[in-house]
Amino acid sequence: MHDRRTNTVLTLSLLLAIFLWGGTNAGTKYVVTSWPPIWTGGSRFFCAGLLMLGMLRWTNWLGPATALSPQLRRMLWWRGGLALAVYIVVFNSALRFTAASHVALYLGAAPVWALLWEGTPTKSWRTAQKYGAAVLALGGVFVLFFPSLRIAQGNWRGEILGFLASVLWTHYGRQCRVLGAHLPGAEASAHTMWRAGLLLLPLAAIEIAKRGLAWRPELLAVHSYCILAGGVIAFAIWNNALRHWPTSQVLLFNNLIPLSTMLWAHFCLGEAVTPTFWLAMFLVVAGVVLGQTDWQKILEPRAVPPE
Repeated sequence: MHDRRTNTVLTLSLLLAIFLWGGTNAGTKYVVTSWPPIWTGGSRFFCAGLLMLGMLRWTNWLGPATALSPQLRRMLWWRGGLALAVYIVVFNSALRFTAASHVALYLGAAPVWALLWEGTPTKSWRTAQKYGAAVLALGGVFVLFFPSLRIAQGNWRGEILGFLASVLWTHYGRQCRVLGAHLPGAEASAHTMWRAGLLLLPLAAIEIAKRGLAWRPELLAVHSYCILAGGVIAFAIWNNALRHWPTSQVLLFNNLIPLSTMLWAHFCLGEAVTPTFWLAMFLVVAGVVLGQTDWQKILEPRAVPPE
């Protein structure tokens, strides 16, 4: 009974995290229509990273803090912080040109790109599995991208940037795996977030000097939500779930982020649901499930207990 209650709580908490991340994606879409993308991403990560470090120092919500060696500090700057900084600039730029649900769906395919990044092809079921997953995910990408090529003023820039953002997110995830040998996931994210923000702030200052910055209350409110909800609360929920469930089980909830983003963007921003979204989502999710599932374990015959 206790395990069932724990699983129910974890499921509901992860659904809340997905809901918050969907709102963060839609909120960022709203903010970058008025604020420059580098400032938006840099200020968000700088503030969220410092808040998470505060939680690590003064609470046990994300686990204990770790002493950093000089070598680890350098790795956090140039492996984690720089990779995350480049990603968020491309991600925010993509949101300026295409639907938030499209960008979220491209990110949803990131686990497939990670599979392709792992090792060289061999004559094995695993290779067939991951390349089959890649074909499905690329089919979803093509379904999203093709309509923009047929329209004279299509949003092809946003689609290309969205796809590039998913590859950069995969690259950042690979860097986090390296850092994960020295730091827990929550702490690695906190350190890379504020470093990414600090790396971007000089460029953001140039952006603001050239284009200005509108200090409207609604923009500040939405940006604060993105910092707290998407940058701190949702990640705390995610990290807690990883302490209780296998990573593969938790990652399956990622497939719901594009749907959450689409609903937020549709009802809050009036963003139309494109005719290709559902087919693309089916293909991308199918690719992720095919690539992440241990089918041999599921399909292998189980021993029948003696009567």
